[in-house]
Amino acid sequence: MSERRKLEVLRAIVEDYVHSREPVGSKALVERHHLGVSSATIRNDMAALEEDGLITAPHTSSGRIPTDKGYRLFVDRISAVQPLSAAERRAIQALLDGSDDLDEILDRTVRTLAQLTNQVAVVQYPRTTSATVRHIEFVLLAPHQVLIVLILGTGKVDQRVIDVGQQLDEATLAQLRGSFLAAVLGAELAALPAALAAVPGGLSRETRQAGLRLAAALAQLAVAAREDRIVMAGTANLARSNVDFPLSIGPVLDALEEQVVMLRLLTDMAQDARGVSVSIGRENPHDALVEASVVATGYGPDALAKIGVLGPTRMDYPNTMAAVRAVARYLSRILAG
Repeated sequence: MSERRKLEVLRAIVEDYVHSREPVGSKALVERHHLGVSSATIRNDMAALEEDGLITAPHTSSGRIPTDKGYRLFVDRISAVQPLSAAERRAIQALLDGSDDLDEILDRTVRTLAQLTNQVAVVQYPRTTSATVRHIEFVLLAPHQVLIVLILGTGKVDQRVIDVGQQLDEATLAQLRGSFLAAVLGAELAALPAALAAVPGGLSRETRQAGLRLAAALAQLAVAAREDRIVMAGTANLARSNVDFPLSIGPVLDALEEQVVMLRLLTDMAQDARGVSVSIGRENPHDALVEASVVATGYGPDALAKIGVLGPTRMDYPNTMAAVRAVARYLSRILAG
């Protein structure tokens, strides 16, 4: 069996099984793929692939399906990630354009990716440990009550309503805002607590109590902004694929709910030369995902945050890899703009 034909037969089995969800036989391969050899030769080729652990028989029929090892060889042999069609690129642009709010942008992003791939789409919030403060705003809601808004350079917006413990008017609140802005504008989140702690000491005795409460609330917002979290869409796509999880789909759904599992997996995935990373079946470190595959890539100026999809190992890898990379690149352009 030549190496070239071995790969051709494996590719044909993967493509047919992904399309039909049915084990693939030698006769079907000859009819559909014009491999230029007889059914007997293909049967011999399939026997060799099975001996190498690349395909397996799910039951006693003559059909075969790819193993995790077979999918891995198939994915590794994808020489380049093909670009999406012009229509698909226009669809991404139409769905993602029109918002400056990070939460809405990421929500649109995962919904778009889930629609393109028919899988569960997951996006990690931009890593904000080095994010800087773009602006803060104080809004007087009542004499004792202030809405605090923290806006980061990444576009992330966090807000909180607090009781400042004393009566304030608009003019006094504007002075407080000026004092805080002068101290923290452009500061990185990691340095924000120290910068905030110094502000109340420079305030008048009359506004120091309010200043202390404002500083504490802003520090809490900064801590919350640094927490890693993810946004998901398309869980229903996974539920519709439950036949692809012979053991149980329950552990996969549980892993998705436990955000720390997905965060750790996404963080540890390293991109290959094609700009994507693919983790297949038992390559996943979490036991609940041994029947799942994850395709992911980095986005943003430093590509530290990840975006990707999770689905069964019976996945259309070439199109999924293309969709993940295209959406990540478009998301990066939006956030940079």
